[in-house]
Amino acid sequence: MKFCMKNNYLMARSGAGRGAVIGALVLAGTAVAAAQAAGDEGASAIALLPRDLSPWGMFLHADIIVKLVMVGLLFASVVTWTVWLAKTYELLTAKRKVRAAVALLARSRSLAEAHEQIGEDGGTVSKLLNTAVLEVQLSANASAEGLKERVALLLERFELGAGRRMGRGMGVLASIGATAPFVGLFGTVWGIMNSFIGISNAHTTNLAVVAPGIAEALLATALGLFAAIPAVVIYNVFARQIGGYRALLADADALVMRLVSRECERGSVPLARAAE
Repeated sequence: MKFCMKNNYLMARSGAGRGAVIGALVLAGTAVAAAQAAGDEGASAIALLPRDLSPWGMFLHADIIVKLVMVGLLFASVVTWTVWLAKTYELLTAKRKVRAAVALLARSRSLAEAHEQIGEDGGTVSKLLNTAVLEVQLSANASAEGLKERVALLLERFELGAGRRMGRGMGVLASIGATAPFVGLFGTVWGIMNSFIGISNAHTTNLAVVAPGIAEALLATALGLFAAIPAVVIYNVFARQIGGYRALLADADALVMRLVSRECERGSVPLARAAE
């Protein structure tokens, strides 16, 4: 009797032990399966990430707003270099003509001689000289002081107008240099917001999930600087060159006024002949 009870006790005990072991194995298996599932989800999420992190690949995987920002900044950069090319050619041509005309004005002894030598090849100086000649023709019998005052006023206004015309396009460079970094920053902020939303939806803080979106966002800032820095540098260079061009026009203005003053000292008859 005792032997049977002991056997039953041992069997019950061993059964309980086996149940505990089986339960532990089931729990361990469940944990391993969950870990594997999480790993599979993480692996699938990583597998879906863009592998091409070149500038073109990041542009293709960026959000539509970020793409628009990037395209706009690239267009602004193209505009900057177009203005640089056109304005460089315009300034070099204009300054070469003005220098040559100023040299001829310095050697001329009368208004008629200067008008004959320069002709229409002096660019802006030719127009400046034609303005003075026209006023001399209209004021052939006027007083010397009145004539010089009118010519000086006309030349001053013409000089200011020529400077404004040469400054065309500078406002575009100033606007691009001032606003491009902020436009790029807007694209970066928008891209980082989308990255955080993606992190929340993926329920993971894995750096491999976060990095591509942040890289795409920072590309917008890089393009903003790429558009702004050349625009600012080119603007400053052109500002100095246009200042030099205006100084050359001021020299031409002074030389024309010197010739007009000479004509006034010769009297009204020589003045009218010189104008003709």
